[in-house]
Amino acid sequence: MQQETHGARRAVFVPVDSQARVDVVVRRLGNAIELGLLEDGEQLPGELELASLLGVSTVTLREALVTLRTRGLLTTRRGRGGGSFVTLPAAPPVERLHEQLADWSTEELRDLGDHWAAVSGAAAHLAAQRTEPGDLVPMQRSLQALRQAREPAERARIYGRFHVEAAAAAQSARLTRAAVSLQAEAGALMCLVLADNSYAEDVTRRHHDVICALQNGAGDQARALMEECVRTSVARLVELRLRAL
Repeated sequence: MQQETHGARRAVFVPVDSQARVDVVVRRLGNAIELGLLEDGEQLPGELELASLLGVSTVTLREALVTLRTRGLLTTRRGRGGGSFVTLPAAPPVERLHEQLADWSTEELRDLGDHWAAVSGAAAHLAAQRTEPGDLVPMQRSLQALRQAREPAERARIYGRFHVEAAAAAQSARLTRAAVSLQAEAGALMCLVLADNSYAEDVTRRHHDVICALQNGAGDQARALMEECVRTSVARLVELRLRAL
């Protein structure tokens, strides 16, 4: 069932950078699919409408859609009721994730954690000041989905989406784009730490506490909770990286 439009989803369909390159469109739509902002099986707007929403030519859009289909993120159906449909990517093999983690030094991971905590913490602080009750529905939905998720890849996708939704609740387009970019860069690595059921439960509690703080308008508390959530997760990645040395 398609979700109602909310801040994080709206950010998917705003005009891309003025350069309007094919890779920019691929990155925008690909990140949205991998984070679950666009649902598995969801139909994208028609080419003319989508090109207009993204502020690109139909030629640029079509090239981007071809690339996304090649990557297995979209399928095309012909005929009546046809169009481009989202295909949720398969979970990356654990071996590949460990290889990806090995490409990061411990210093780079800690720097990632600083950047990620700064973005998510600022988003949570602003969201507590700006959000209306209805703006928290996507985050509440993600919290419930995380409680029910059993596969590490699904948990990682929801974890990343939660942080993007917090930035959207802050009503900041720049923070939302930064949150999406961070998830695209390293979000898949969360599969490695969220395979631990006890830690997944801990993250669920933290996300619940963040939502409570946002509901209460407690900006400082929301920021501290979100920063702690990020730093704890990255610290676990650092531990895994050190074991591999």
